Amino acid sequence: MAAALMLQGCGSDVGKSVLAAGLCRLFANRGLTVRPFKPQNMSNNAAVTADGGEIGRAQALQAAACRSEPSVHMNPVLLKPQTEIGAQLVVLGRVAGTRSARDYQGGKAALLQVVLDSYRGLAAEADLVIVEGAGSPAEINLRENDIANMGFARAAGVPVVLVGDIDRGHVIAALAGAKAVLDPTDAALIRGFVINKFRGDPALFDSGRAAIARLTAWPDLGLVPWLRAASRLPAEDAVPLKPGNGAACKSARVRIAVPMLPRIANFDDFDPLKQEPEVALHFIPPGTALPGDADLVILPGSKATLADLAFLRAEGWDVDLAAHLRRGGRVLGLCGGFQMLGRRVADPQGIEGPPGEAPGLGLLEVDTVLTGDKVLRPVRGRGLGAEFAGYEMHMGRTAGAGLGAPFLDIAGEGPHGATAEDGRVAGGYVHGLFQSGAFRAAFLASFGARASGVDHDRIVDAALDEIAGVLERSLDLPALARIANLP
Repeated sequence: MAAALMLQGCGSDVGKSVLAAGLCRLFANRGLTVRPFKPQNMSNNAAVTADGGEIGRAQALQAAACRSEPSVHMNPVLLKPQTEIGAQLVVLGRVAGTRSARDYQGGKAALLQVVLDSYRGLAAEADLVIVEGAGSPAEINLRENDIANMGFARAAGVPVVLVGDIDRGHVIAALAGAKAVLDPTDAALIRGFVINKFRGDPALFDSGRAAIARLTAWPDLGLVPWLRAASRLPAEDAVPLKPGNGAACKSARVRIAVPMLPRIANFDDFDPLKQEPEVALHFIPPGTALPGDADLVILPGSKATLADLAFLRAEGWDVDLAAHLRRGGRVLGLCGGFQMLGRRVADPQGIEGPPGEAPGLGLLEVDTVLTGDKVLRPVRGRGLGAEFAGYEMHMGRTAGAGLGAPFLDIAGEGPHGATAEDGRVAGGYVHGLFQSGAFRAAFLASFGARASGVDHDRIVDAALDEIAGVLERSLDLPALARIANLP
């Protein structure tokens, strides 16, 4: 059985995913076979595995950090929120239905064996497994039948390091408070703490670290500075999305607006565009009109297409889109956004919410019915004269005359997606298009903008190495190795 180490946090978005990815790369660079694992994840940002399953985007990133292919066993339970109280449940990469929050809490215990089997399978092929928790173990109201944090750690016998986020403040209280509320048996699994996202002179927090060690009796394993390279990694959930004003970037040759839909999904599609110097890409929050100076509006993927289409209309963004097109702007729809651009979207079986249908935006001559098995597959092809590699992840089938003017060409299959007659509206189901440097360059060239032409995975890979280097200098690695039981 492999050595193992679990990172848990004092809350969501304390940086566990990035630290886990950095440790995966650090130990992989030392010649170890490393695997990532997250028992339960909640995210609408997902990745497709080679065998046609889906896992959280963060675990796919961590697999890349290990230089390993992603597997459904790296994230055996994935929850994809569809409403305020319900989510699609994905088990071992496959949709297992929808669950209300109450129903899921009551049924978690049955998933523990699935989680343990996946973990043990990964541990059998690795020297080290880096495990990531979810939320916080201090949420003791969720402790019964827990499979994400201490419930898993205790069942699998995995030691825990607790991460505190100093950037959000009250980190001393967060760590000391966790020790105060945890069950003593759970608290005994915590072998040390790490302070994350520190800005400034580390010596200024020496007394704070000493206070935490005194209050918790947990060893201090290090202080990690603000990781600038993390901005070049795909984000796991919508917390990091920030609205902005496209007019602020005077050097931009192309201005792109993305409306922030409530159930936005797979928004890492836009990461490669954000990092191009001649692109100003901004997420537009509710209550704000789509900017009049945008060259392109991209309707993103959605976990609940009908609900987000209704929200788009309630915000008046459909009116803004019409004005944008009258001014000569362009529109691109990705996955759920592609479905919205058509004449009609129907969900007769209630796959993504209550059964129903609604007229689409009528900008493409296609109709979509949400039915059948979920499409999960990697794809390759050509578009705009350039090659791309991406993936499909969607419910529903789309048909109509608009498909006669395709947006892309899928290798081995042929035409895909649709383009309006005037060429200014297009859409398709392929995620990850802009990861491919050649396609991204061709796409931006159609707006008169230059692009690096570098495949985005090379940028991510360099960022992972940079983060691993920072962690090597910041953490007590001998102590972490002893905690993980590395030989």
